[in-house]
Amino acid sequence: MSTSSMDDTTAEAIEDLPPSAKLVAKVLEHNDTLTQSELADETLLPARTVRYALTRLEEANAITARFSFTDARKQVYSLK
Repeated sequence: MSTSSMDDTTAEAIEDLPPSAKLVAKVLEHNDTLTQSELADETLLPARTVRYALTRLEEANAITARFSFTDARKQVYSLK
């Protein structure tokens, strides 16, 4: 678990996003990388809401997604 803080560019990118996207970004701020299901568990949000939040964060260019090394069917997300 990492406790890196969000940089100003990322903070500005998520400023106008919905609360669910801000929550997902905050959880990613305190964890290096998480899968979609791990984000749903951590945030207690429904999977559909997490997918929407991740889409909005990707559109804002605030997160990066890459395939998981342990399971290529899954993607892991992290803050930029």
